Amino acid sequence: MTLIILGIILLTIGSAVFSKNEQLKRFNPTVRTLAIVFIIVGVASSCFKQIDAGQVGVKVLFGKVEDDVLNSGLNIINPIIDVKTLDTKTQNYTMSGVHDEGAKTGDDAIRVLSADGLEVTIDLTVLYRVVPSEAPRLLKETGMDYNDKIVRPITRTKIRDNAVYYDAVALYSTKRDEFQARIFKSIEGDFNKRGLILEQLLVRNITLPLSVKASIESKINAEQDAQKMQFVLQKERQEADRKRVEAQGIADYQRIISSGLTDKQLQYETIKANLELAKSPNAKVIVLGKGNSPLILDAK
Repeated sequence: MTLIILGIILLTIGSAVFSKNEQLKRFNPTVRTLAIVFIIVGVASSCFKQIDAGQVGVKVLFGKVEDDVLNSGLNIINPIIDVKTLDTKTQNYTMSGVHDEGAKTGDDAIRVLSADGLEVTIDLTVLYRVVPSEAPRLLKETGMDYNDKIVRPITRTKIRDNAVYYDAVALYSTKRDEFQARIFKSIEGDFNKRGLILEQLLVRNITLPLSVKASIESKINAEQDAQKMQFVLQKERQEADRKRVEAQGIADYQRIISSGLTDKQLQYETIKANLELAKSPNAKVIVLGKGNSPLILDAK
């Protein structure tokens, strides 16, 4: 298109200036030829438009957006048509409290009020893409900056609207998945009306107020201490049971031994012990008395 305009300008200058000036008149054929070449090359190049993979082209003629789109590849078009290229691949928009991590510089986290009146900070990533067939309508109604006009405001508004149904602690723990599914459903409908498809909504981080966070940590520590104490008590009970069983076994053993031993049995065991002592290489004197046990005197 630039070459066409440049060629037209050269033709105009050649007709208005070079043809009237005798000194410059001899350059008029050269300027006219150059202008014609520019126009021909400009028309030829403007008739072909390449659309890359994952993109669509929207044709705009004198400010009017046409409904049909140009698909990926080489397309033949009217040379005076302006083509706007829109990305149809998956895009992400991140709102984060970490510096330079999100789409906006600085702290861009979403601050919401929970059902119990506490301020909760949420980091979020939106995954979405443009519907190819809806690209002309999106360009006509919203423009190329649909991130700032659709994705960002709708997402932040819907999160604030749905956070009021949950307590801060529930958002942080048990109701996190439910909250994510709820805001996904509410945002999806608005995106579809605008020509966008919401693919996924990622709640990356939920930050509670410091006072609530301290209470949760204290509760967790108390629960861990209680579990530890239960373990200690269970171990002590098991040890007491073991000692009780051991004592019962010793008592049963002593009762069995006491009921089974007789005087003759004890006398027989004494004789066996004396015989073993007599076989010992050490010199000793064994004095047998009336009692059950002998008196052993070392002869050394």
